[in-house]
Amino acid sequence: MKNLVLIVISIISFQFVQAQSIMDKWPELKSFHSIMSQTFHPREEGNLQPIKERSKEMMEKATQLADSKIPLEYKTDAIVKAVEQLKSDTKKLHKMIGNKASDKEIIAALSALHDVFHQIVGLCKKENEQH
Repeated sequence: MKNLVLIVISIISFQFVQAQSIMDKWPELKSFHSIMSQTFHPREEGNLQPIKERSKEMMEKATQLADSKIPLEYKTDAIVKAVEQLKSDTKKLHKMIGNKASDKEIIAALSALHDVFHQIVGLCKKENEQH
């Protein structure tokens, strides 16, 4: 049983280090992650105020990410496409908030953005494994 616990802890630790490495290599992704975590996690508790107040900032961070130089080992068509989707979808979310969209619509849009972000990180991890 102890060995199983140690194996699980090792796997989780490796994944955390791998994600940190991706963020270190791509500072704009790390910057976007910061605002994503500060707005998404409060949403999990029913608090939409952070995203309502910071949707413009999130849109700007997504634009900076899309305009940034993607590290060569992550520059694949799938990652480029996902980053462009993130940029486009943050603009849509910001516009929705400005147009007083319902909380349900905001939650759905923010959840979808969160999924795209994790898709990007997952694709980067996959590229790391291939190199």
